[in-house]
This record gives sequence, C-alpha cells and structure tokens, in this order.
Amino acid sequence: MLDAMAAPTSVDAYLAALPEDRRSALSAVRKVILKNLPKGYEEGIQYKMIGYFVPHTRYPAGYHANPKEPLPFVHLASQKGYMALYLMCVYADPDLNAWFVDAYATSGKKLDMGKACVRFKHLEDLPLDVVGQAIAKVPVAKYIARYEATLTKPAAKKPAAKEAVAKKVSRR
Repeated sequence: MLDAMAAPTSVDAYLAALPEDRRSALSAVRKVILKNLPKGYEEGIQYKMIGYFVPHTRYPAGYHANPKEPLPFVHLASQKGYMALYLMCVYADPDLNAWFVDAYATSGKKLDMGKACVRFKHLEDLPLDVVGQAIAKVPVAKYIARYEATLTKPAAKKPAAKEAVAKKVSRR
C-alpha cells in the first residue's frame, strides 16, 4: 500500500512506490487496460490511484460529485490487504455487470466484488481476458450516455418511517 500521506504525481511514480510483487501485478493489469481501452479515455492519477477517465475536454461537466474531477471510468489501486480494480463502467451498466459476473464465473476464478470494486490478492486471481473485454465493451460515448441516464433517473422513493411502521403493523 502506498503511504497514506503520499500523493503520487504520475502513474510511474505510483507504481515505483509499490513493493515488487504489487508493482508487477498492477503493471500487468495496466497493460491489459491500456490494450483494451477505447479511444477517448485518458490515463492519469485520480483519487490517489491509477485512473482511466473521460477528460474534461470530452465531458466538461466532469463527475457530478465533484465537477472539477474528470468522469471516472476504471481505477487500479494497491490497498492494505489486497489490490483493487474499480470498474465504474461495470457498476453503471446492469447488463454489463451481469455479463461480467457470468464471464468471471466461467473463467473458474472466484469473484470478490463490491458494487464496482473487484478485489484480488494475486494476479492469478484476476481473469485478465474478462477485464479486457469488459473495458473494451464501453466506448466513451456509450459511457457518457449511460452516466447521464443515471443522473436523470428518479431515485427510488423510500417510504417514510411512520408509513413503514404502519405497513408492518397492518400486516400483523
């Protein structure tokens, strides 16, 4: 894991700060990402990790949570107990998510995934061909359209606490 206080200034600096085993694994994943990354995305440091994102020149609005940041697409990081691949492109698309989970299972490897985070301890734990295919399936225009659709989608309305309690009581 990188020093919590250190903010890498480049991808090379990020990788250089890692122990050899992590550097080697993340470099291999990076190579697959770069080989499959559709045109229009850029690589750099974002959120103190290796990031692939839609630059402001292509999507000036940036990321809604922080418009000063470019729209995040994929990130790669060394965390304390594991390495992580953050696939926002998979998280944002239910069909791609279902494909990814199925393809991962078909690879015979065990998937350890949160909403967007695929955790792995060793390079061998990650089906690189599946990762490459997932990334290649999302050209910039498609990703922006999917992202904007999620921004305009009304949030699911949650029942008020009193209404929820009333429903539970009435079912008894």
